[in-house]
Amino acid sequence: MRALLFSVAIALIGLQVSATAFQQTDKDITAKYAVGEVKAIDASAKQITIKTDGGSIVVASYTEKTTYKKVAPGEQSLSNATDITLADLAEGDRVMARGNVGEDRKSVPAAMIVVMSKGDIAKKQEAERREWRQRGILGVITSLKPDTHEITIQHRTIAGQQNVIIPVSDKTEMRRYAPDSIKFSDAKPSSFAELKVGDQLRALGDRGEDGTHFTPQKVVTGSFRTIGGKVTAVDPATGEIKISELEKKLPLTIVIKPDSVLRKFPPASEMGMMMGGNRGGGGPGGPAPAAQGGGAPGGARPQGGGPGGPGMRPGGGPNINDMLERLPTISVADVKVGDTIIVSSTQGVDPTRLTAIALVSGADTLFAMLAPRPQPGQATPNPAGGLGGSGISFGIGLP
Repeated sequence: MRALLFSVAIALIGLQVSATAFQQTDKDITAKYAVGEVKAIDASAKQITIKTDGGSIVVASYTEKTTYKKVAPGEQSLSNATDITLADLAEGDRVMARGNVGEDRKSVPAAMIVVMSKGDIAKKQEAERREWRQRGILGVITSLKPDTHEITIQHRTIAGQQNVIIPVSDKTEMRRYAPDSIKFSDAKPSSFAELKVGDQLRALGDRGEDGTHFTPQKVVTGSFRTIGGKVTAVDPATGEIKISELEKKLPLTIVIKPDSVLRKFPPASEMGMMMGGNRGGGGPGGPAPAAQGGGAPGGARPQGGGPGGPGMRPGGGPNINDMLERLPTISVADVKVGDTIIVSSTQGVDPTRLTAIALVSGADTLFAMLAPRPQPGQATPNPAGGLGGSGISFGIGLP
């Protein structure tokens, strides 16, 4: 969503800036505009402080001749723009300040400011998330058929694993996470040829009646690592968590970014409330909102969305990945030494440092749910053994 205004701004203004004419180090700053979030408005100095997604600070100055246009998220032209005034701007809004950017890339005298309000962006984002929950599917790619462009994924429900066939066509919008990127909005245009067995996949579309086929409109994929570990150190100041990886006992550093999502799994004593059928519940924080669909494990049975409603998957029951996404969020400071965690990240350059897309603390309960029962005479299996193939695929976030 944050990248949306940048692409819209280019479409709106029709600017074409050569990289040789203006050396780029931040994609949100060019010779003719700067794009970012309003951090401060200084009326006395007639300046607006903008922070780009890349972290750069640009000061936009304005005069009585500066014009202001408000557009809705997703608009591709100014034809539906609304004339507004400086008084309509607020901290947190997304703006494009158009003007001749200074050589130091830190200032721009704004002739026009195009605005997407923070509230409008939040509403659109929530609507998109709701749609992805209600009409989405999430899983791990287990096989690919290049001749027919069919993808088979495995996703895990409370009742067990389920295989689903997803055929893609030229009309399917396909995007893929870049290495070390954790933002859904930063996924790049992709193709069937880039897919690999073991990739995680999230698709938006329509599920077949029997639940074994899914017709996609949009597909987002990525190559992720999903691991479990014991926390050995936490540094809230730097946003880093050190763990001992459970399967191979390797020391790893988990890097928490502002867009990382941290959640906490409830203790075993509260699992009945989360998955107790008609007993209500929904875990800490109150009942899961059934109206949003997407696998609310507890509470009254949702309506619509196919057999069993959006929270129930045809042929499989509630989806564990959906359940994980409904857990209460926490901060780095809430993670403690000794906690068992599951973390998902993109495949990065340094295998010992993982930038977290999603992290779930209190994972002992989940490992107990997933662990295979040892056969007579066999040793108890490693709780994190085979985690990557468990069907847990919460690496790809929501819009």
